[in-house]
Amino acid sequence: MRKLSVCVLFGGISPEHEVSLRSAESVLNNLDKNKYNIFPVGITKSGDWILYGGDDYSKLPSGEWVNCEKNRRAAISPVRGQGLLSFEGDCVVRERIDVVFPVLHGENGEDGAMQGLLQLAGIAYVGPHVTASAACMDKTVTKLVADSAGIRQAAWHPVTAQELASNPDAVLDAVEKKFSYPVFVKPAGTGSSVGVAKAKGREALRTALENAAKFDRKVLVEEFINGHEVEVAVLGNDSPAASVCGEIDAGTEFYDYDAKYISDCARLFIPARIDDAAAERVRETAIKVYQAMGCRGLSRVDFFVTYENNEVVFNEINTIPGFTSISMYPKLFAASGIPYSELLDRLLELALED
Repeated sequence: MRKLSVCVLFGGISPEHEVSLRSAESVLNNLDKNKYNIFPVGITKSGDWILYGGDDYSKLPSGEWVNCEKNRRAAISPVRGQGLLSFEGDCVVRERIDVVFPVLHGENGEDGAMQGLLQLAGIAYVGPHVTASAACMDKTVTKLVADSAGIRQAAWHPVTAQELASNPDAVLDAVEKKFSYPVFVKPAGTGSSVGVAKAKGREALRTALENAAKFDRKVLVEEFINGHEVEVAVLGNDSPAASVCGEIDAGTEFYDYDAKYISDCARLFIPARIDDAAAERVRETAIKVYQAMGCRGLSRVDFFVTYENNEVVFNEINTIPGFTSISMYPKLFAASGIPYSELLDRLLELALED
């Protein structure tokens, strides 16, 4: 049986570049080389595409991979049938690619842009398609879809960078009229908690809004929900399945970028410390969100389960969740009976059937 040719895309120009490198290291180390011909293609922070010529994937997180002598400039052609192109002097090498695994987070990787290129190229790829990727990446669009589907979520208020620049006090007044402190402030189009802050007063809110506006022209302000932070992984196309629920104890004000990837203050609990009835409601709602957003392949869906009455409150959906050694998505499915390497096989199968 011929091996499948799999292109793993990683890096990118988004603020989540380093997270992508860590995720890609784990994915590349766990893909079965007896089953797949693997083509690791990294995108630098400046947007250069490189076919990585080395086989030591531990060089990815440090950035050393960029200096490998065997590297070649690369591109995926939007012309159907061209596949992966790499460049060696005046020669162009063309590789047929069966499926792409975009281990990319954020701008131009998770927001429908890369998915659009792969659609044009006629190459199967892991994860949701263009519309779902774009809608899930924009938290304001996700909120609108969830509202229309009758899914309980935190109350929210959109702010634009233009509004903030032209009349910041009016923006602050509008937020304070709608919410009591604390509130959460998020750029509409980032993941990994990049640009997210918890504001406990007016000046902290002003600072949080100004910082979030550096990452996106749209910013979201949300009410504070006092509850367990619960995540569930979803896998599948037409008949998606939800994993067991996991819970995050951030060990700090909230589960920010530092708690996720740098410090060791956060603790993960699998299964989540919620009762069985609440866990089942979370899993059912996760699939409802996944289908309402039009997702395929995979997503991680995040919730709060309130301390007071076990109410399930939708928070966010992530269409290309982290795949690092400590990431919740693979951990949740490992706890559900699907180990990491088998999970990668399943994702590639789902991409090819779609």
